[in-house]
Amino acid sequence: MEIVILAVVIAVVVFGALGGLLIGSRRRKPLPPAPPKTPDITAPPAEPHVGEEAETPRDEERRTIEEVDLPESSAPVVVEEPPTVEAPPIEIPEPTAGRLVRLRARLSRSQNALGKGLLTLLSREHLDDETWEEIEDTLLTADVGVLPTQELVERLRERVRVLGTRTPEQLRGLLREELLTLVGTDMDRTVRTEPESTKPGIVMVVGVNGTGKTTTTGKLARVLVADGRTVVLGAADTFRAAAADQLQTWGERVGAYTVRGPEGGDPASVAFDAVKECKEMGYDVVLIDTAGRLHTKTGLMDELGKVKRVVEKHAPLDEVLLVLDATTGQNGLVQARVFAEVVDITGIVLTKLDGTAKGGIVVAVQRELGVPVKLVGLGEGADDLAPFEPEAFVDALIGD
Repeated sequence: MEIVILAVVIAVVVFGALGGLLIGSRRRKPLPPAPPKTPDITAPPAEPHVGEEAETPRDEERRTIEEVDLPESSAPVVVEEPPTVEAPPIEIPEPTAGRLVRLRARLSRSQNALGKGLLTLLSREHLDDETWEEIEDTLLTADVGVLPTQELVERLRERVRVLGTRTPEQLRGLLREELLTLVGTDMDRTVRTEPESTKPGIVMVVGVNGTGKTTTTGKLARVLVADGRTVVLGAADTFRAAAADQLQTWGERVGAYTVRGPEGGDPASVAFDAVKECKEMGYDVVLIDTAGRLHTKTGLMDELGKVKRVVEKHAPLDEVLLVLDATTGQNGLVQARVFAEVVDITGIVLTKLDGTAKGGIVVAVQRELGVPVKLVGLGEGADDLAPFEPEAFVDALIGD
């Protein structure tokens, strides 16, 4: 029994000692960390290099300024001036007097469709009803128009019946007289650009897209400069990319001044400023190139009317020229009707009136609008725009 009690006492003492040790270790505060050693300062990593610079730099012998040999005398530094851009030389346009006569050979290419065909048919020994129908078809194919064709055929039939025997010279003279009557020799075809004491001559150029309107405006500037006028160009076609650049290039060739605005800006504002600048500069004529527009778009046509009204706050327009593509035929007449309802057309400019065109459109468009053809374009050359001369035109159609 005593042995058991002794063993229990020893166990209690052992467990007590172990518990004290555990409690003491928990209550003991940790010692503060030892102060860190002074860190080694290293250089930041170098930027990567290529080629020789990637090598580890080597210690090289360095020389002071006193040890460096300088050249006894150095050549003076020559600073080159930037090259000056020379302005393009001013061109001298071809005189306009008789220009259509000089371009007669080009215009005469269309005689196969009208003049030469008519002469061939009229030269037949017997002119029966079938022949006269062929003559009508020839005139209609050449875009003369229905009513003018009927009038011309009736007059030709009457004169041929009275004339009887017909020589080639007589037929040529007869056809020339009738075509001149049809084209009209008593219409005023002068492009009114005469400046007045208080205002310059004001011309607005209108037309649909693709008729050569901007090019025609530039060529018209050459015509006026050739006649001794000073010209301001108003680039009111702000909707078509590079239209203003194109017009300015035409103007620079002959010394005309161009007024332009931002792309997509208000065309009426540009037109107004162009007239204002022309008056202040004392120039003779201002040509306003308007944006090409579809004749079926009411909003665009209303915008054209606005341009006209704004310009006329300065002074009335002297000319409103409608540019038509001579190859479009009857579609061109539809365009002409719509434009005539929006602005008062005073003259027609027929472009592409060369070997690809049909000369009868001159008659048809004049009859449709009651206004004369004043200018014709006969090619892509800068001086291929000519004042329309009925005699030269008819002579080119029927040939020599």
